[in-house]
Amino acid sequence: MKSTGLLLVLAGAGLIVLGLLVYSGALSWFGRLPGDLRWEGEHTRVYVPLASMLLLSVLLSLLAFVLRRLL
Repeated sequence: MKSTGLLLVLAGAGLIVLGLLVYSGALSWFGRLPGDLRWEGEHTRVYVPLASMLLLSVLLSLLAFVLRRLL
């Protein structure tokens, strides 16, 4: 049960850090990477964040790998 509590505390601390980064503008580059596709027509906008989601997937996979090794 202790490992579950530790995991919840770490997840909460991670969310606080992420919230502070978003609030401060440090993550303003996210969503504007070179591989993100944007198309704007006269009445429509299409946005496909390919590079941003690929980067997020890699980071979350690395985090899951590290957590599995530690816990």
